[in-house]
Amino acid sequence: MKEIAENRKAFFEYFIEEKIECGIVLEGSEVKSIRCGHLSLADSYAVIKNGEAFLINAHIASYEKTSAFKLDERRSRKLLLKRAEIDRLERKIKEKSFTLIPLRAYFVGGLVKLELGLAKGKHLFDKKQSLKEKDALREADRAIKNIK
Repeated sequence: MKEIAENRKAFFEYFIEEKIECGIVLEGSEVKSIRCGHLSLADSYAVIKNGEAFLINAHIASYEKTSAFKLDERRSRKLLLKRAEIDRLERKIKEKSFTLIPLRAYFVGGLVKLELGLAKGKHLFDKKQSLKEKDALREADRAIKNIK
């Protein structure tokens, strides 16, 4: 499994309750661009419309060697999920105000897979608490390193 992109900001901005793996519908030039590492999941999210899941605002740079077939870099892309999974996610989003956030993208074989997180937004005090915990772990690691 080769990781392509990761949305590190998502773990700081949201509480991730559940992770779901799904496929993504891409054009050939987009796959080539992704293989070159030109994928950004920052500021992207997923929505469910008319019983289908879509990835919104993910940036895939256009492939340099493509001449005639240029695509919009931030277009909506369909996500491949089973019907029962889409219905379950749609219920959770409506009832409990969750959000679908892409966490990372990776290759499995020759296919691009996306890991979605069912997430709830953090408040400012939660973010400050996360930073405090991170700083405490960093200080503990430094102390252990200095002892050795």
